[in-house]
Amino acid sequence: MDIRGFVLEKATEAKEAARRLLAVNTEQKNRALVRMAEEIVANAAVLKEENQKDVEYAKAKGLSSALVDRLTLTDKRIHEMAEGLREVAQLPDPVGEITKMWQRPNGMVVGRMRVPIGVIGIIYESRPNVTADATSLCLKAGNAVLLRGGSEAINSNRAIVSILRKAASEEGIPEGAITFIDVPDRAAIMEMIKLEGIVDLIIPRGGEGLIRTVTENARVPVLKHYKGVCHVFVDRDADLKMAEEICFNAKVQRPGTCNAMETMLVDEPVADRFLPVMLRRFREAGVRLKGCEKTRTLFAEVEEVKEDDFYEEYLDLVLNVKVVKDMDEAMEHIARYGSSHTETIVTDNYERAMRFLREVDSSAVMVNASTRLNDGGQFGLGAEIGISTDKIHARGPMGLEELTCTKFIVLGSGQLRE
Repeated sequence: MDIRGFVLEKATEAKEAARRLLAVNTEQKNRALVRMAEEIVANAAVLKEENQKDVEYAKAKGLSSALVDRLTLTDKRIHEMAEGLREVAQLPDPVGEITKMWQRPNGMVVGRMRVPIGVIGIIYESRPNVTADATSLCLKAGNAVLLRGGSEAINSNRAIVSILRKAASEEGIPEGAITFIDVPDRAAIMEMIKLEGIVDLIIPRGGEGLIRTVTENARVPVLKHYKGVCHVFVDRDADLKMAEEICFNAKVQRPGTCNAMETMLVDEPVADRFLPVMLRRFREAGVRLKGCEKTRTLFAEVEEVKEDDFYEEYLDLVLNVKVVKDMDEAMEHIARYGSSHTETIVTDNYERAMRFLREVDSSAVMVNASTRLNDGGQFGLGAEIGISTDKIHARGPMGLEELTCTKFIVLGSGQLRE
């Protein structure tokens, strides 16, 4: 069978499963999720063995250390995958929720009911834990999921999907509800994104190039997870010790993620007190620093930052540093160079904090907290399927509710239109 036929067959299987999922109740879905978590842990050795094949392949291809890190499955990450499945099982089921009802003058009652989207295609790179996260959320929200992971993680993803499908089917979930396109050829993606009428939504997770390719060629609606050029602004009224801890965590804790800080903005009145201490700590942690002229006069071990650097999502231990004259300049910088992902202000000034929250236009805006906290699990949504930088349908971490839509329901007693 050619690639087009293969993808169509898989998608059609998912479409049929989506229809059958409408009859699956919350208890069945929860039992399946718990069973899936148990089987992931029970098969940890198998997962690590298959993952090692992918890691060796990635290293041989010369992928960056950040990408290899995202690819690697450790015991901790396997247990986190299982815990994510259990957490989603504990979350309220959004399907069937009636969000609003009102009565019309003729006596009929009109309402909105939350329902599954249908078949959701997930196109992603590197991180195999996305396979479990996406599956858990799609299943709990009543959707069939059509997975297409990157070629660098094909062995890991194939093993995870096999475990999840078997466990779910044993709890009465139609097998097609978890479908994996295990074809490394990128032509499979191009076929998948053209299946209007079969696939209801595409969510690409990966590099900017992948997302742009999907968006420009898709005939199916796309919910975008663009790059994370995230900022922390250290205000003149910041607790500088708190600012130091937040900035360090935002950059160093896990630099290869979309919510890691890429540019640190520092208010000029505190720059001479804050930057020498902060930048020395970054250098000791192996961070490569690029700074403006003012930054470089305060700390010698800083390269000159170029304007193009401010657009970069490094996903590595590289950081831009800029001294700004005030919060207005900081917000102007974020508006110009940011990707509408995550921004933080560190300040004890209530008025400036509230103004930053109102005027900064990103999917998550924070006060006195690390950008690394913009995450579905950290926000209490359970595992997330991505962080949308779109403004239509969903924005920010996408949990269960974001994987549903609503339909109108009408309760009548014989009303007719006159």
